[in-house]
Amino acid sequence: MQVKEKAILVGIKTNQMLSSDFEADMKELEGLAEAAGKEVIATMVQSKSRPESATYIGRGKLEELTHLIEELDADLVIFDNELSPVQLRNIEETLKVEILDRTMLILDIFAQRARSKEGILQVELARLEYQLPRLTGRGRELSRIGGSVGAGVRGAGEQKLELDRRHIRKRIKDIKNQMAKVEKTRDLHRKQRIRAGLKVVSLVGYTNAGKSSLFNALCEIAHPSGVKQVAAENMLFQTLDTTTRKIKLSSKNEILLSDTVGFIKNLPHHLVAAFKSTLEEAVEADLLIHVVDVADPDYLEKMVAVHKVLQDLGADKEKVITVLNKSDLLENIPDDKTNLYISASTGMGLKELLDKIESILFATKM
Repeated sequence: MQVKEKAILVGIKTNQMLSSDFEADMKELEGLAEAAGKEVIATMVQSKSRPESATYIGRGKLEELTHLIEELDADLVIFDNELSPVQLRNIEETLKVEILDRTMLILDIFAQRARSKEGILQVELARLEYQLPRLTGRGRELSRIGGSVGAGVRGAGEQKLELDRRHIRKRIKDIKNQMAKVEKTRDLHRKQRIRAGLKVVSLVGYTNAGKSSLFNALCEIAHPSGVKQVAAENMLFQTLDTTTRKIKLSSKNEILLSDTVGFIKNLPHHLVAAFKSTLEEAVEADLLIHVVDVADPDYLEKMVAVHKVLQDLGADKEKVITVLNKSDLLENIPDDKTNLYISASTGMGLKELLDKIESILFATKM
């Protein structure tokens, strides 16, 4: 059994933040750490009007954190915000342990989950572009890049640092060239689907809202195999690579159903840029099903985060329908005709969902 790295979480509650929002952010950070295979052993919080430009947290708090690391024998510290290159360098020099910020943590999770060639390239591109301005020549921050960078870019000195940067820039260019070829193949497949007249339905939503569970449940009903098609666990970013299956609706109309990567609040822009083509393909579907975990106390805030990502990607809001998943966990389901309450785990509302998909996509045929 692999020993988990012991992590301390650090967050700053600014004066502008509600306590409930801050607590939700820290809870999400803990979930991300666990999804990355870390063991959270402590959390440190500081209330400040704004982060310190040089060290993120105050010098006194940084010293306190140094003692806490020694006391608990922590392996790394995870900050609930994106650290600037200066902040990262100063914190590393003081704490002498591995430092991750929220963006690095999400990139780590994506690197662990990527399986397809395109997914692996997209994650590597995002990680390299994020790390490039954060190189200090010490080598520690490069240990997480992996791939062809690896040990060949470790070491100190200005000359070595410039070689590291040159190597990474070349690798970024190579990846972009490879991704351009993959995108051409995807465009070809899209044109073939259009010629075949197949409608595409994409499941979108916040990470861990139950998209993969819903995908499996719908495939059990309408896919020829009648069995689950993807892994679905109660874990953030369980799904990274898009999975598409052809399913048959009640009137024999066929559609392509896609399970896509989940969104998250403040999704790192390097990831959005690297996954832009994949995300755009998802939102270009004939219909988007926004899956919401209605049992989550913060579901309204997460709906807003998803709407923002969809808007940024240029999604047509007229093509989006919202389904409230995990409704079986509610004490009472409202008598509400405007929303579709479903449960991927019990099957509640799934037939109604399939009927709704069919009525929207094939209205003229019915």
